[in-house]
Amino acid sequence: MRRSLAAAAVLAVAGTLLSGAPAMAKTESAAADCANGYVALTYDDGPNPGNTTTLLNALRSAGLRATMFNTGQNAAANPGLVAAQVSAGMWVANHSYTHPHMLTLSAAQMSSELSRTQSAISSAGGGTPVLFRPPYGETNATLQSAASALGLRTIIWDVDSQDWNGASTAQIVQAAGTLSNGQIILMHDQYATTVAAIPQIAAGLRNRGLCAGMISPTTGRAVAPSSGGTPGTPGGTCTATYSEGQKWSDRFNGQVTVTGSNNWTVTVTFRSPQRVSATWNAAVTWTSTYVMTARPNGSGNTFGFTVMHGGNWTWPSLTCTAT
Repeated sequence: MRRSLAAAAVLAVAGTLLSGAPAMAKTESAAADCANGYVALTYDDGPNPGNTTTLLNALRSAGLRATMFNTGQNAAANPGLVAAQVSAGMWVANHSYTHPHMLTLSAAQMSSELSRTQSAISSAGGGTPVLFRPPYGETNATLQSAASALGLRTIIWDVDSQDWNGASTAQIVQAAGTLSNGQIILMHDQYATTVAAIPQIAAGLRNRGLCAGMISPTTGRAVAPSSGGTPGTPGGTCTATYSEGQKWSDRFNGQVTVTGSNNWTVTVTFRSPQRVSATWNAAVTWTSTYVMTARPNGSGNTFGFTVMHGGNWTWPSLTCTAT
């Protein structure tokens, strides 16, 4: 994400997840190593065939985990690389579908950018993201509302590595050296200088008693990775994948398939003014007008529902917790 000058004021404000991942061979979780807390390494604009594999290999070799803010069009074009991010122990998040200046879009267009990215990442095996980083750091109340409706927390950053602006490897390392507990650094997927900085960033964090952690969807700050399978989600790992069903003029069917666990809770967030007229193959409860919780009812790991769309055809967002 290249920062625009118009967004400078936004970027000066401190930044206020994600899919499950297997544990890495090297971890940053030992309390003695993390005495001064956790920071979040983030990489925007992936996945890219020319660099993502190299980036992931460098992170794994350094024993680091990071949050990958993927664009939906890149995820759709490179699903294997999304799966590789998860396999490498990274967390996958939403960075819009086409990387536009979001504030130039209508509310409906904003929602489309976000929902299409949710679907692309989920279809590629990246889980259902719970974090969103707006392109160029540009955000407002309308965009944050669109993100919240999809169960996404908006994340900016505290430290800008300036890799998008031609920063050298030494300058990127220097920027990372200013991180303190809870803070987030902006980097990008596509630059060789950024990859080259990784070993030195890892060494610098160790020397300062800091570890690379995940971004909490509750607080928006860097925290220790959760125990269990899905960072930020207690109880283990599972993935909920949405499939489009039949459509009529006034309604549409949706189907959700859960993998990774036979004991799960799926939170399904619909969009105003949608309402659900029927459900099947799950026990459901409602926590608000548009948020439904589904659990197994003995009918397997696939359930469905009919949505009276009221003019809003946007797919629901999903969050899966293994119980």
